[in-house]
Amino acid sequence: MTGPEIAVDRSSPVPLYFQVAEQFAAAIQRGELAPGDRLDSELQLADRLGLSRPTVRQAIQHLVDKGLIVRRRGVGTQVARGEVRRSVELTSLHDDLLRAGRKPSTSVLELTTVPCPSAVAAALDVAVGSEVWHLRRLRFSDGEPLAVMENWLPADRVRLTMDGLQAGGLYATLRAAGIRIRGAHQRIGARAATAAEAQMLGERRGAPLLTMTRTAYDDQGRFVEHGAHIYRGTRYSLEVTVAER
Repeated sequence: MTGPEIAVDRSSPVPLYFQVAEQFAAAIQRGELAPGDRLDSELQLADRLGLSRPTVRQAIQHLVDKGLIVRRRGVGTQVARGEVRRSVELTSLHDDLLRAGRKPSTSVLELTTVPCPSAVAAALDVAVGSEVWHLRRLRFSDGEPLAVMENWLPADRVRLTMDGLQAGGLYATLRAAGIRIRGAHQRIGARAATAAEAQMLGERRGAPLLTMTRTAYDDQGRFVEHGAHIYRGTRYSLEVTVAER
């Protein structure tokens, strides 16, 4: 199949791969591409769109990461079968607690600007040593400690304050600054609590913790925050919806 009409704007600051991926995602949402429909090969798409194969490959991988399409050996690339549930706008833990009828509160442990460390610079796609916000917060649910959250953000994108972070959370601050979070690369894991973490969270040393690293991007494909969070395994669970492969 040839797929939907895709138009790229080479003068736009939005990366070409992101323009292509978003138009394919929109076609899937509209039903122009149905579950099981096959996409053209990378070579065919690159030729049709006048783009390089690495750019097309990055667009396809972005759609695979979002669960919208799958690659099958001997079959090619297809629109994923089954329902894929995803949020139009990513939520924060603060928002999740409010929706669950809980009362969230936050203690800001650290808020400062620092030279960006190399690992964070790679995640945010900024220069090593460039100025970034570094914040660390202890999040409570109904007065009970629930999570420790550490985040880094490019300092030139948003102004952060202790009062704002305590009142409404990080994502509310970003929304108020006109930054629309479109999606994120996220990894979930587990490990044992250190003595310091256990003390902050009211757990015993070695208690199970859920871990999450997330790098969120906006509607122009720019990375806007990188976070490393830990949650009490006895008080919190993370749910995901998966698509058939």
